[in-house]
Parts: sequence; C-alpha cells; structure tokens
Amino acid sequence: MHKSTKVLLCSAGISLMLGGCSGISSSYNNQDSEKAKVPSEATMVSVQEYTGEGYALPYGKGTDKIADDHFAQIEEAAIKFFKENYKTAVTVHNVVGARDGATVFVESKGEPHFYTYAAVPIDKTSEKVDLSKIQADEYQVQNAIQGGLYHMIFKEEFSQLNTYLHSLAEKGKITGKTEEALQNVGGHGFMTPYYFISTASEDAAIKPVYDLYIKNPEESIDNLKAGYDESLFDKENFQINIQLFMKDKQSVPSKKIFNQVTKDLDEMKNIPKGTYSFYLNDNYIHAESSEGAKDNSLKRAFPNYIIKE
Repeated sequence: MHKSTKVLLCSAGISLMLGGCSGISSSYNNQDSEKAKVPSEATMVSVQEYTGEGYALPYGKGTDKIADDHFAQIEEAAIKFFKENYKTAVTVHNVVGARDGATVFVESKGEPHFYTYAAVPIDKTSEKVDLSKIQADEYQVQNAIQGGLYHMIFKEEFSQLNTYLHSLAEKGKITGKTEEALQNVGGHGFMTPYYFISTASEDAAIKPVYDLYIKNPEESIDNLKAGYDESLFDKENFQINIQLFMKDKQSVPSKKIFNQVTKDLDEMKNIPKGTYSFYLNDNYIHAESSEGAKDNSLKRAFPNYIIKE
C-alpha cells in the first residue's frame, strides 16, 4: 500500500474486492456487505485513529511493493485515465497491491465530489506494471459520479442531514470515520464520515444529469437540476447508508442512541428522499478490511429500511 504522503503501509485483507485485473467488483452493493466476521481483535483499530493503515486486498502481498515502487507512474496513469474517460480531475491517494495488479484509490477534485478506484495489472515475475491497461468498473464510477450529482442538485436537503449528523457528533457520544480513511480506502462514491450514497443502474431520474455532466463537466448547476427527472425517481434506486460509531472506546452500541436516531430519521421531513439504512457500531474498525459493522452492531436495514418519500 502506498499513500500519496509516501507512507508505506502493511497489507493483508479485503474490502473492495479485486479478483485480478480482468474483473473488478465492489463489495458495497448494500450495507449488508459490511457484516464480515472479524478474525482477530489484534486487527481492530479505534475509528478515530483509523486512516487506512493495515488495509489490504486478497493476494496482494506480492504486488504491493511493486506498486509502491511504481507509484509515480501509476498516479500519472490514473489521473490521465479519469480525465480522458470521465472528464474528471482526480487526486490519487493510495495504491494497494491485489491479485495480479493494484487498486488505485482516487478522489475527485471539486464537484461532483466522490471517491472511487481503478485497477492496474502487474506482472509479479517481471515486476512490470502495465499502465496501458489501467481500467475501472464502469458502473462503479458512474455510481460514484451520480451520487456526487445527487448531492449537488439536492444540496439543501443534504445540508439538513449533515447538520443533524454533525449535531449528534457534537454531543460527544458518537463519531464517524476519518477523512483519511475515506481518502485512502473509501472508494465508494459520494462519502462523508457518516454515510455514503448508492445509486442503482436502473436510476432513470439521475441518468440525464450524468449524461449532461459527461458531455460537459462545466455544465451549470441550473442545467444539471433541470436535467433531473423527478417523475422517474424510485426510492429503491437511491440509498443513503448511514454508519455511526460509539466515540468511547469501551462502549458497546447504545440502544438509547440507536432508537433516538432511528426515530429522528423516521420523522425528519426535509432530508433527501430515498431508502436509508442505519448502523450503529462500537468504536472499532477492522484494519485489514476497513469494515465497522460487527455482530454487536445495531441496525435498521434490509428488509426494514427507513423510507423517505
């Protein structure tokens, strides 16, 4: 693993799955993907201290150092790839070895804001990186951009949600992931320390906005808003996945806090429409996978989502 700050990190686990550079898929299709069993307490890190250190992908040990040694070239290739294919300027935050390649974690510059990733093949025998074959999961990137566009055109509604979640954190009982964790091992579209957005491939309401952006990244916000087709909005195609953590390292997930947040979300009128899931975790993250949900997590999720219409 190589971060743009030139810090070398260790490798050994899984979160975004790269089964070789011939195919990339995300393990975050929905919030239930964060229920992986924790293999060892020794690999748990306090959420306030977790920056992605210790994160790894399957079979990446052999390619991790090669990726580190070629970081500058991979960074340049990734920036070029996203500019040419998605008209988007990105910052490369991290490169992590994977089977037959490496995963490159990036963040968009400006709006629409999002995190995503690409993959580059590596030949372990020759220790060569094939920069000409850098690729990304096309829908994963589209999903990321669409989430960022949703946030742009419904800024006021998201501001209400953000204000509420920040107010919870200010009370001192709960917290979220660090910005460094989002940058270095996030990769799942529009993300804040408290939630991430998922859109479905069938989301016809936002697709015209995406098409406008890809055609002209400088399109005005008014035109982007005009391109949104509210009549085609389906709450099942738009998910907001909330994850909160207990701030105290010794605390188990509080049923009192969980019930209050669930009640508040149910009753709030001015937050974005869509399907909400909510997980309240203890204070720890599994370093190797960056996953926070565990057996003791409290959840309101499938099939009992919070629905805002």
